[in-house]
Amino acid sequence: MSSAIESSSPSVEIHNRQGSGPAVILCEHASHHIPERYHDLGLKPEHRCSHAAWDPGARAVAVTLSSMLDSPLVTSRISRLVYDCNRPPEAVSAMPERVEVIDVPGNHQLTADERLARVEAVYRPFCDAVTRVIAERASRRTPTVLITIHSFTPSFHGQARTVEIGILHDVDRRMADAMLALSHLLPHRKIQRNAPYGPEDGVTHSLKRHGIDNGLANVMIEIRNDLLATPEGEEALARELSQLIRPALTSLGMAPAAGEGQQDA
Repeated sequence: MSSAIESSSPSVEIHNRQGSGPAVILCEHASHHIPERYHDLGLKPEHRCSHAAWDPGARAVAVTLSSMLDSPLVTSRISRLVYDCNRPPEAVSAMPERVEVIDVPGNHQLTADERLARVEAVYRPFCDAVTRVIAERASRRTPTVLITIHSFTPSFHGQARTVEIGILHDVDRRMADAMLALSHLLPHRKIQRNAPYGPEDGVTHSLKRHGIDNGLANVMIEIRNDLLATPEGEEALARELSQLIRPALTSLGMAPAAGEGQQDA
């Protein structure tokens, strides 16, 4: 099992590219890095590393799952405020002017050329990397499920969120259904379907472009980020998710690779 990291461009990393497990994992909001040319997007210092800029803890969970499942992982190296790789170029939210209560001055009144430049610098390399990884696996006839990893805030616009793990899907619900059917394996967790977001919120772009369009079963996993506040929490959640993912893969006819995440019977 390899844990090698390959940077195919300044904006994307591929982990464990040759992994033979039955998944490709994505983490579109893995980084809060804003390249110098964007001048911090005019953000206040306290907002540059906030949830508005990335998904805290998501990358660590995704990296651990990549190792556990011996599966490739593609991560963005650029803040989603520069470009959100889980949004299509035509979406306003791909380069948002405001996120909840946080203003993003550097995204105000972008010209068509400025938007296109970000698409070419951030979104296109990410999508190209995912496409290459999936194509390589198809050429080897490696069974593949697409899994995307995200985190969310405990409250939104002042409203507390009780859900701890969200299992999201679009029209293809095979992997989501298989995981939700196993939610009793984590009785201490509040697990819900399409929460705290769903397809109506425009969050399933990656599932559609990289999963559904390639005929792959797919699922988006959202984790409340207060559960990921420490390395121990990140590790624990990755292991808990593996308890749902492994048997779900088996139920879809894709036996997961044996590895450190394998649970005792």
